[in-house]
Amino acid sequence: MDAWTDERLLIETPVRPAAFGVFYRRHEASVLGYFMRRVRNAEVAADLAAETFASALLGAADYRPERGAAVAWLYGIARHRLMRSFERGRVEDRARRKLAMPPLEVDDELVGRIERLAGEERAFELLEQLPDAQAEAVRAHVIDERSYKDIAAAVQVSEAVVRKRVSRGLLTLKGLL
Repeated sequence: MDAWTDERLLIETPVRPAAFGVFYRRHEASVLGYFMRRVRNAEVAADLAAETFASALLGAADYRPERGAAVAWLYGIARHRLMRSFERGRVEDRARRKLAMPPLEVDDELVGRIERLAGEERAFELLEQLPDAQAEAVRAHVIDERSYKDIAAAVQVSEAVVRKRVSRGLLTLKGLL
C-alpha cells in the first residue's frame, strides 16, 4: 500500500481500513505543521489534526478523485475544521466521538513531537522556495548528511559546484528565516 497514490488509498479505505493508516502517516506531519503555523499551540494543533483525520476517515467513502487531489481534499477538511474552531472558540470533536475515539491526551512528550514535526515541515517548505539545484544540494548535505563528494558524483558536477550550491542555498534560507 505504501506505493499507492493518495487517491487510491482513500478509494480503498472503505474496504481496506489499513489504507487510511498509510494516508494518515503520509500527511500527519504536514497537517500538524499547517495547524501549528496558524494556531501556535501544540495542544490545539493536535486536536485539530485529530478531528481533521477523523473527519477524513468518516468521509473517505465520499471522496471522488475527479473532483480534485486527495491532499487538496484533506486540506479542505483541515481548513474547515480550523474555521469552525475560530467561529466557536473551541475545537469540535464530533467526528472523533462518532468514531468512539477517546479524548486526546497531550503530554509534554507529544507537545515536543508536534513542535518538532511542525519545524521539520517548515524546513521542507522553505527548501521548496530554493532553485531546484540548491534545494537538492542542501537536502542531500544537511538533511541526508551526505558528503560533498558523494553528492557531486550523483549529480555529475564538481565538489566545488556542490559546495557553492549548499552555501548559496543556506544563505537564502537564512534570509527567508
